[in-house]
Amino acid sequence: PITPERSVLRRSLLASVLEIVERNARIRERIAVFEINPVFLRVEGQDLPDEQARLVIALTGPRALPDWQGADSTPMDFYDLKGIVEHALSGLHLPEVDFHPAAHPSFHPGKCADVRVAGKAVGVMGELHPLVAENYDFPETPVLAADFDLRALIAAVPPLFQVTAIPSQPPILEDIALIVDEDVPAGQVEALIRQTGGERLADVRLFDVYRGEQIGAGKKSLAYSLTYQDPERTLTDKDAAKIRTKIVKRLEREIGAQLRG
Repeated sequence: PITPERSVLRRSLLASVLEIVERNARIRERIAVFEINPVFLRVEGQDLPDEQARLVIALTGPRALPDWQGADSTPMDFYDLKGIVEHALSGLHLPEVDFHPAAHPSFHPGKCADVRVAGKAVGVMGELHPLVAENYDFPETPVLAADFDLRALIAAVPPLFQVTAIPSQPPILEDIALIVDEDVPAGQVEALIRQTGGERLADVRLFDVYRGEQIGAGKKSLAYSLTYQDPERTLTDKDAAKIRTKIVKRLEREIGAQLRG
């Protein structure tokens, strides 16, 4: 080994990436890195370990470095990492990507999620646990990380995928805000919206989460941007209102959601 610390095969790629973040944090304010490399896990009854490829992503620091235009310099959080993960998995055309609340010793309780593809767990992501962060010389900003089983990700990539022609009809854009119980996942709400909206609901995007006295304790407000579009004809406001009403009624019935005025 090149150093005494490298005398054994590693079992965690996350630990190695956190060392990289620690070293770079001394000279850089904003860090966004990833690494693909194997880990080596013991197999009972075998002399040689199982070599598994992993993908680890790590972020810390401000969303953007200061500039003359007044960039957003607030610290990156769980949702910045989630957006990066969603974008990466979308590029792989993976089916049925879901995020579920999880508990993991490396991550902060309440700020950790399992990432599943077609119901199968392929990774875990979240904000680093304070007890783990104490072992490193990190800045005061949160450290976010995601750890994926690369073999499982590659196996889930479909050999073929459908492409959609650029629509010729104009869309109708609309925002709705829904008040739901705190323990209702935003992903569940989005799935219900997509199912109910049908083919004319071209896109759904969560853009705001609000908690406060105005909506009551144990509640949260989820704001979604909806895009209505028909490939054959131009939709009217009446068409959009009909779809919206159908969505709201189903959310009220199944998860007790209320439309926020």
